[in-house]
Amino acid sequence: MPITDDEGLRRLLEHDTVAVVGCSSTPGKDAHDIPAYLRDHGYDVIPVNPYADEIFGREAYDSLADVEEEVDLVDVFRPSEEVAGIVDDVVARKEERGDVKAVWLQLGITDDEAAARAESAGLEITQDRCMKVEHGRLVA
Repeated sequence: MPITDDEGLRRLLEHDTVAVVGCSSTPGKDAHDIPAYLRDHGYDVIPVNPYADEIFGREAYDSLADVEEEVDLVDVFRPSEEVAGIVDDVVARKEERGDVKAVWLQLGITDDEAAARAESAGLEITQDRCMKVEHGRLVA
């Protein structure tokens, strides 16, 4: 069952390195401004966007599989219809590299079946929650 309680959300927010799938290079978009907030609050934000070369002054990767750094948490800014494939990528990365520990589906993004698959693979997951809002409420 996806994490909904404050204790579980705090645990997710303790992860330092966040790969942001769907990170935007356009200021004013949630997929840009929320990762910028996270970066400004000490998170190592790794942008994943096949249509951008660079975001926040660092290389934007085409896919999660291309990310060279270790990743603790994958934050998803893509439509719910794309979550199943993204979770498959996260599970494959966890099995191959053993680094990803959790998945965060942003506000308005849900997929119960994909969440169940993530949990079966040993990943923690939350969905339909804003990482910035929860950080501000529970940590900042």
